[in-house]
Amino acid sequence: MNFCESSRNWSERKRFFQARKLNFLVSAKESYERKLAAITASISKLEEQMNSTSPSVDS
Repeated sequence: MNFCESSRNWSERKRFFQARKLNFLVSAKESYERKLAAITASISKLEEQMNSTSPSVDS
C-alpha cells in the first residue's frame, strides 16, 4: 500500500490519519479508565476489610 500514490488528496489523507489517531487515543483512555476503576474498587474493598476486622490482631 503506497500512500504517496493514493488517489486521495492531502486533506483527505490527513483527516483519515487523524481519525485513526483519535480512535486509538479514545481506546487507550477507556482502557486506563477501566483500570483506574478496578484499582479504586480494590482500594475501597481493602479499606472496608481493614476497618471491619477485629482490633485484637496486633502486629
